Amino acid sequence: MNSMNPFLNDGTLPVNQSPETGSADVSEDVRRREQTLRDCVEQALRNYFEHLDGQDVTDVYDMVLAEVEAPLLESVMHYVKGNQTRASEVLGLNRGTLRKKLKQYGLL
Repeated sequence: MNSMNPFLNDGTLPVNQSPETGSADVSEDVRRREQTLRDCVEQALRNYFEHLDGQDVTDVYDMVLAEVEAPLLESVMHYVKGNQTRASEVLGLNRGTLRKKLKQYGLL
């Protein structure tokens, strides 16, 4: 990772580093700086299940998708400065699908 490319060697972005600033929180240890999105999701789900306190749970898949998809769309739209055609290319989605999802999350 260098100042020009904030991504780790596997193409993931450390969760406490911003591609805009390229700066990392120096108070975090190396493991935390190199934590991937996947690691964060796994930890969040472990935490979620540990705190259910015996309650029944359903629709975890939809819950996780909504929690991840909304900030993904927001971040990509910011990255492409609102250009939906470019965002659909970046995301690998049809432009119509992108617009539907942007409306779904109140981003359009």
